[in-house]
Amino acid sequence: MTQYLARRGLYLLVQLLVVATVVFLLLRLVPGDPARAILGETATEEQVARVRHQLGLDQPIYRQYVSWMADVLRGDLGTSITSGRPVATDVRDRLGNSLELIVLATALSLIIGLPLGIIAGLRANRLPDFVLSAAAMLGLSLPGFVVGTVLLLIFALRLRWLPQTQFVEWSENPGQHLKLVILPVLTLAASTVAVIMRMTRSSMLEVVRQDYIKLARAKGLSERTVILRHALRNAINPVVSVVGLELATLLGGTVIVETIFGWPGLSSLLIAGVRARDYPVVQGVVLLIAVLTILINIAVDIAYAVLDPRIRIS
Repeated sequence: MTQYLARRGLYLLVQLLVVATVVFLLLRLVPGDPARAILGETATEEQVARVRHQLGLDQPIYRQYVSWMADVLRGDLGTSITSGRPVATDVRDRLGNSLELIVLATALSLIIGLPLGIIAGLRANRLPDFVLSAAAMLGLSLPGFVVGTVLLLIFALRLRWLPQTQFVEWSENPGQHLKLVILPVLTLAASTVAVIMRMTRSSMLEVVRQDYIKLARAKGLSERTVILRHALRNAINPVVSVVGLELATLLGGTVIVETIFGWPGLSSLLIAGVRARDYPVVQGVVLLIAVLTILINIAVDIAYAVLDPRIRIS
């Protein structure tokens, strides 16, 4: 395990270096000038040149890259061009909000998707399987903005059971915050539930046909024991892979939900940075997402070994 973690730590550094370099270069290739974006189209060339000098954008690209990498190695992600705040502060303020949605949506998806997938797998080609498969296909087919808009119209505007999009911090009003988080979580969970359910069904279908499942039933074990201790335990690894992929996708893919519900998260910060040509913000957010994605992959590998003793990581 120690050797594995050390090797993955080295890979992490290499991957982050590649990601940082690619993002840095791509931002410089994208049309648009941060100085012009700050000053507006009516600014003179002298004003633009002055701001570019203040931001260090008039230096050669290699000098900008070396300077930025040196700051990153010291733990300094730079200062936002638009807000003037440290990027680390902006990212820290938004990270908790994004993780709250992602963790709650993933937990809800597992609570719903796993049991439904087991039922569909055990009742394959029967009415429960047909109904659940159709529901999963619907969940996968509907875009997030459609699900979010419909939920908002029904539960916030028409029935008025839940508040509309006006973000409130947990520290300010915990009750109101909990009400506000319900619809974004349901929106994110809609497709994730479908993915987990379909993968659980497929994996269960493969496992229940194995000889050791037939042997367990022949020994007189209860169906509950056969399913939970033998079938699900051997069918869970593909589900873990899917959960890891969904987590990595949600890290930078919640922008639609954040926009619809006015939720200040990482994705909306990233999009705002791209629109404003705010290089430090975009670079900082992408680096953080890359780190979290790699850590999720490592956690998935470790979960494999914990759930299946036959798997060894070294």
